[in-house]
Amino acid sequence: MYVRLFAASWLLFCAVLAVIAWGFQAPFAYDPVGPRAYPLLLLALMAAGSLWLLLKPGLLEQRFNRRAALRATLCVLTLLAYALLFETLGFVISTALAAFALGLLFTGRPIPCAITAVLMGVLLYVLFDYLLDVPLPLGLFEAFVES
Repeated sequence: MYVRLFAASWLLFCAVLAVIAWGFQAPFAYDPVGPRAYPLLLLALMAAGSLWLLLKPGLLEQRFNRRAALRATLCVLTLLAYALLFETLGFVISTALAAFALGLLFTGRPIPCAITAVLMGVLLYVLFDYLLDVPLPLGLFEAFVES
């Protein structure tokens, strides 16, 4: 019962935030997607999760698992470190480090995780910066790029 109550209130909260996010306007066009796309996407994902909990709340009836709780905590800390190091290290390095750490957290082998992380950092940078025209911070690579 409490899970459904939480899910319903969270769904309502997502709807209110979506109405607020719909009005986001940028004073100048700094990126082609605009400021409203990312919050609306995240709110849609949270609303989908809330809807799932409303329909299937019994899937949460599990016992506390220390190993899963530790893994979830480390995952949150990795994402926090990613957010804090994003500007300093730049998109490519911080994304590669975060992807490597998350790959290891989910029982990946070190060498494939490292290769995948580097490819993910570089390819996502190319996708966003060159194809989607979204400027991303270079961080430590700023010294190697000519203006």
